[in-house]
Amino acid sequence: MKWSIVVCSLVAFLALAFSFASAYDPSPLQDFCVAINDTKNGVFVNGKFCKDPKLAKAEDFFFHVNPGNTANPLGSKVTPVTVNEILGLNTLGISLARIDFAAGGLNPPHTHPRGTEILIVIEGELLVGFVSSNQDNNRLFTKILNKGDVFVFPIGLIHFQLNVGHENALAIAGLSSQNPGVITIANAVFGSTPPISPEVLTKAFKVEEKIIAYLQKQFWYNNS
Repeated sequence: MKWSIVVCSLVAFLALAFSFASAYDPSPLQDFCVAINDTKNGVFVNGKFCKDPKLAKAEDFFFHVNPGNTANPLGSKVTPVTVNEILGLNTLGISLARIDFAAGGLNPPHTHPRGTEILIVIEGELLVGFVSSNQDNNRLFTKILNKGDVFVFPIGLIHFQLNVGHENALAIAGLSSQNPGVITIANAVFGSTPPISPEVLTKAFKVEEKIIAYLQKQFWYNNS
């Protein structure tokens, strides 16, 4: 009798634990999704509306990627392939990007708030790295990659890629979200609209206000 009570208690506990594990909010697929009471004014949802599966066609799962134009201040071009480019990616939790580099080209420090990135070098030589969180003392993990090498950038962490070779380079990145998002650090900090208060930035970076003013006047190129 005691054994049956133990078994029943264990089953009940596991069922309760499973219910807690299953009851979670879905990960956001956009920067924000403000709730409204009047659905007539609703425009965006967390993801995309779905068409009738019977109406799906091959074109919904297809997209052609051309080489990126690297003739820009960064010498790199990121071509994303997310749910915005392939509607069939909706709800599948995956996307990719082609990253083209001129010699010396840089994909500057940035973060993907909604996705982990795994990158493979197709051609060239890249210096890559990411910085861990404050709780891990902002450690830098960096490595030089050559053709065929693969590197992972954990979700939300600041990372970068620099072409350290003398030729063009090419990489393909897979991301664990249909819409991983991207925040380029310099663009966000010094090129926000409206600008962040110089008082905030001078104290944060411990520099004179004229340096912040100079940085905020720069054109912060978006390579994606």
